[in-house]
Amino acid sequence: MGRVEGKVAFITGAARGQGRSHAVRLAQEGADIIAVDICEDVPSAGYPGATDEDLAETVRQVEKLDRRIVATKADVRDFGALKAAVDDGVAQLGRLDIVAANAGIGVIPDTLDVLDSQRWRDVIDINLTGVWKTAKAAIAHIKAGGRGGSIILTSSEAGLRAYPHAGHYVAAKHGVVGLMRTLALELAPDGIRVNSIHPTQVDTAMIQNEMTYKLFRPDLEHPTAEDFAEVSRSVIALPIPWVEPVDISNALLWLASDEGRYVTGVTLPVDGGNFLK
Repeated sequence: MGRVEGKVAFITGAARGQGRSHAVRLAQEGADIIAVDICEDVPSAGYPGATDEDLAETVRQVEKLDRRIVATKADVRDFGALKAAVDDGVAQLGRLDIVAANAGIGVIPDTLDVLDSQRWRDVIDINLTGVWKTAKAAIAHIKAGGRGGSIILTSSEAGLRAYPHAGHYVAAKHGVVGLMRTLALELAPDGIRVNSIHPTQVDTAMIQNEMTYKLFRPDLEHPTAEDFAEVSRSVIALPIPWVEPVDISNALLWLASDEGRYVTGVTLPVDGGNFLK
């Protein structure tokens, strides 16, 4: 226990899924949390977004662990809102050490030749530009602490390889890798480490919806979760269809803690061997 004791973490997309899991896992190990989420639907994602109630539940779970949390409704596309959330969180909690740029959306499957501009723009703006804005809003606070820090960007298995019918998602997640590597070099003199995590399918609302099922089972008009799981098992080396949010959170915790103090510029798959197949 206490692997990030006394530290403060800024987490985007914190209302549910991986973001909530990150908040809870870091709080279990002693961190206080600055949490943001859009808490609205993004129509081009193809599934319902998080809600105000979801974010309130994240607050409840963190406070149950006797840790402090400052939670704000904010869109990662809005730099002003992000900066205000971080500034307020640091004012209340006193410092900033860890950033988990986790917010992102899935996609309605389509080939790039017919993909419409709005869906391209939403995915790039949230999954790539939003990650940059998250880091930009936070970096000055980490530098001001003079203690170094850790920034973890959530990419994807799709940030390491291509998938058909998801070109906008693939492009954004590959872009996150370039962003990570550049930030790792730029921030190293300040002792700030920057890495990316590359999950395979994670059991959250982002994959457990018909749009994702269709991405993996375009041969079926109305694929089910089990139809999706069957294909998902075939692309993961371990005998599983997906991983759990806490599996990503445990990797993020290691990168955020002093156990990973000399790890920077790394693309870390948490994928059950997905990349090998």
